[in-house]
Amino acid sequence: MACLSSEEWGIICDKFANAQNLTDVESKNDPDNDPFRSKYKARELLREIYCSLKSFEAGETEEDSDQRPEEQPVDGQPDEGICRGFSGDSRDGLRAAKLGVVEYYLGINHVETEELSAGQEHLMNCIKQLEKCRVSSENVSLFIHVRNQLGIIWAGRDETDTAQGFLETAESIYQRYMKEDGSPPTDMTEYFTTEEKLLTHQERTKRFELAYTHTMYYLAQVYQNLGETERAATYCHSTLQRQLQLNQFNPIEWALNAATLSQYYITKGRYLEGRHCLAAATVISGLAGEVPSEAAAQESDMESDHREQLRQKRAEIARCWIKYCLNLLQDAKKLLEDTIGELDTDCQEELKRARRHEEEEEEKGRKIALLFGSEDTFDSIASLEEKVQCLFPLDFTEARAVFLVGQNYVAQAKEYFQMDGYVTDHIEILQDHSSLFRALAFFEEDLERRCKMHKRRVDMLEPICNDLNSQYYLLIRRQLMFELAETYNEMLDLKLTLVNRQADTQSLDNHTIKKFNHLCSASAKYFQMFLDSLCSPEGKLPEHLEEEVLRPALVARFRVARLQSRLISSIPPVQLDNLNKSLENYKYVVQYCEAHPEAAPAVETELELSKEMVGLLPLKIERLKARMAVNN
Repeated sequence: MACLSSEEWGIICDKFANAQNLTDVESKNDPDNDPFRSKYKARELLREIYCSLKSFEAGETEEDSDQRPEEQPVDGQPDEGICRGFSGDSRDGLRAAKLGVVEYYLGINHVETEELSAGQEHLMNCIKQLEKCRVSSENVSLFIHVRNQLGIIWAGRDETDTAQGFLETAESIYQRYMKEDGSPPTDMTEYFTTEEKLLTHQERTKRFELAYTHTMYYLAQVYQNLGETERAATYCHSTLQRQLQLNQFNPIEWALNAATLSQYYITKGRYLEGRHCLAAATVISGLAGEVPSEAAAQESDMESDHREQLRQKRAEIARCWIKYCLNLLQDAKKLLEDTIGELDTDCQEELKRARRHEEEEEEKGRKIALLFGSEDTFDSIASLEEKVQCLFPLDFTEARAVFLVGQNYVAQAKEYFQMDGYVTDHIEILQDHSSLFRALAFFEEDLERRCKMHKRRVDMLEPICNDLNSQYYLLIRRQLMFELAETYNEMLDLKLTLVNRQADTQSLDNHTIKKFNHLCSASAKYFQMFLDSLCSPEGKLPEHLEEEVLRPALVARFRVARLQSRLISSIPPVQLDNLNKSLENYKYVVQYCEAHPEAAPAVETELELSKEMVGLLPLKIERLKARMAVNN
């Protein structure tokens, strides 16, 4: 501004520097009973700067105005409402930008002191000042920063569409500037800095790119809230990449965000990207240092908190690895199973023949994927990726390799999420471990070994299920009951298959019958425990089953009916009792669906078989009664 002397300008610069120091440094030491003391002082200095600029603006002479150069558009046309009016280096444009900077920092000050409405007003005043300017290297950073902040404010009010508008405008400003200019722009702090304290080109570039990184970070959240998950994932991935490039990240928080992003890719079947995110998360989390020993952590609360945070975040990353391995195995199982849930060997051979081409495509895909890391970390990330495949396992050997990686991370996660203190988390990890065994068992051709895998599942889940307090952990107990019931049922089917294979060479011995009946009774017991958990205190099932338990409850009744009829006994009265109980449960399924027709689609197959058995079992029961009468 023409009428400012060097001394007056120096005073303004000193006030601005003091305001920045009060905000960024002194405020950290403010007492709890006056948490905004330094920021209020900074606000007063910013107001004084604003008043000084306005008074100098009013005092500018007409002669000064006459000496201004004629304004000409930079490229002939303004930027359609975003950037219009004056060229970046005009006196009016520079004056407006300086006032805009002060309005911006006043807005931030009010937001940080929890005065959002006043903060929004100052930020909008900044926008109005910028309407007098064309985007240039002098002000483009301010153009982006102010819209980022307004986007944050509106997103915090759940006005997602409004936030989206501000942030997408900031994005378009950045992209146009980089396309048409691209030089390191002036940072906002440099408006009130003496020449000897101006930033280097490298520092200017870093700060500008960081501002745009924030734009992408906020847009990722906006798109997530709008349900645009694909766009949200793309922006999140780019944000993480830029944070690494700019070396502006907290290692453990970055790692957790990358691990969380992997879960999106996994649900979309994009295991290449999911594995890369997890490998990067593991490597970058290592930059946070080693977990301090308990003895060292006891020296200070800060060290203790740091130790706890590192252990927790790394355990959470381990859980994301478990999900990766589990989903990879389960998706491979879906791809390879036939209509009855067994391995389709023809499909398996066809996929193996296509594997070589698929591996070639993987390398091509790696070049397309957004990869993380610098020269220092990329080799470590690539090395970790080599330890687990991202292609579907097609046989037991490949499946076992994936399983072992998952099991290793189960052990890591359980070290932190122990039963004492993290009941729900610990049980969820155990359930994932059980699911890993189940997925691996699909690939095992030896039925005895497959049965042993299911026995491992029982051994890890049964003690937990029986020890849990049903008053506090009812839903978890129901999950465990149902899984245990199904696991015993799978073991029963495997034993039956083995018996059928041996039927030509030997008859059933007492040991086999005893084992068969044990599995049958155990499965029925846990299905019945699940059903009992749905009953009223008087022991009655509700007349109307809630949607979340409708299918499990009807399936449990169907399975109990089937299991009761499969029990082997040489004693006719016991046989009769088992058949009557079986018929009673089949009838329940049929009668419930007749009374509630909307339930039928949920158990279509079970209902059809129940109707068939309701017709057949009475005949079988009558024949048994007739034989009993003859024998008596």
